[in-house]
Amino acid sequence: MKKKCIIIPAFNEEENIASVIAGIKNQTDADIIVIDDGSKDHTAEKAGNAGAFVIRHPFNMGYGAALQTGYKYAVKKKYDFLLQMDGDGQHDPNAIPEFFKQIESSVCDVVIGSRFLGEGNYKAGVLKSIGIGLFTFIIQIICRERITDPTSGYQCLNRKVFTFFTQDSFPCDYPDANIIIMLHRMGFTIKEIPVVMDVNPAGRSMHKGFFTLVYYFFKMFLSIFIALIREKTR
Repeated sequence: MKKKCIIIPAFNEEENIASVIAGIKNQTDADIIVIDDGSKDHTAEKAGNAGAFVIRHPFNMGYGAALQTGYKYAVKKKYDFLLQMDGDGQHDPNAIPEFFKQIESSVCDVVIGSRFLGEGNYKAGVLKSIGIGLFTFIIQIICRERITDPTSGYQCLNRKVFTFFTQDSFPCDYPDANIIIMLHRMGFTIKEIPVVMDVNPAGRSMHKGFFTLVYYFFKMFLSIFIALIREKTR
């Protein structure tokens, strides 16, 4: 029997985390691991009460660092497959069985949930749409592969991939298009499936604000450059 887990990086999500966990439990019996990234509210307590195993960072370390904590825990506990999703309720848990079905079939190493495939009606803001379009274009040029939603955090990984992500090269702030290019360069295979995503109910985003957005693009292009010059081995 293959071991499966779901990791949820969370920062100040006390209003959403319990319902997210309940939605997951309706779809799968996979272990649920919440990485509380230095929340100032009751995220950790509510996640634990809802039935998740909670790992707490002593202070906010960033989205990528929280994900990597989950990867390292999954390696330590010898999980075979890992699904990652956000703690704010944006990701529809109804897609969970299909994620695991695809990754367990061994047709790919990574399954990405795309809000732009299928019948989803997700409407991104102007700046976000431009960014997604730009990174889709860059990935297509470099990887000769079209990924419609390169910033999606709704992903399922096999053990080879999340073990690879425990290395120091994993970006600890913004793992997006740069990760897709890195995976392609290392020889991993990627597949997209359609998923439903809702707009963040609290209107929050880690890319919100002009200076944050400028910093995000700077770090992303720098990370892509590093991925391109890195040796193609794993």
